[in-house]
Amino acid sequence: MKIVAIQGSPSATSRSASLLALAQARLQGVASNSHLIAVRDLPAQALLHAQFDHPLVRQALAEVAQAQVVLIATPIYKAAYSGVLKSFLDLLPQDALRGKTVLPLATGGSIAHLLALDYALKPVLSALGARDILDPVFATDAQIAKHETLGYTPLPDVVERVEAALQILIDRAEEFERSETAARERDELLARLQPKPAVAPADPKTWPARDVRWSV
Repeated sequence: MKIVAIQGSPSATSRSASLLALAQARLQGVASNSHLIAVRDLPAQALLHAQFDHPLVRQALAEVAQAQVVLIATPIYKAAYSGVLKSFLDLLPQDALRGKTVLPLATGGSIAHLLALDYALKPVLSALGARDILDPVFATDAQIAKHETLGYTPLPDVVERVEAALQILIDRAEEFERSETAARERDELLARLQPKPAVAPADPKTWPARDVRWSV
């Protein structure tokens, strides 16, 4: 299972990031590879000016393109997902999420912010081609306590809801593996079928004298 996790918080440590880390840890056993895209670490100018040719932006977009599962974590501010996340989603090409399974993870000050997932984030994901969007996991700030040494720690109820959402992915691990194998075999077959580039004949003028055989 190829997984990419998109961290949309503007903060280095955050409650939404703790949800994302929890999900990644729980999927470690079924992931063939897993990548984390911390949007805040991407060059700000490249994001703001949509510099698709920036190496780090190209790499992040390629990781999304290759993923089978996309985890998206964001804090909710004023009934909207973060501007940091929006700046990255705006860079994704049309249908970038088609054929992928998407799990939204979000945090907010109160349960009222839960509606932002349905009215703000989900429509954007659908516009990007996502058709397999799992039920999101939302936690209030009070449900993710800040520990002095461990950082933000979700309460057991939140952990259970994350694990319930991920169980759907774990149950489909073999399906993802078969799909990954089929895609790899298809790519290998296409590579073998590619015509080999023609080798241009050598220019006689460039032949070393020792390689020339004259007949009279």
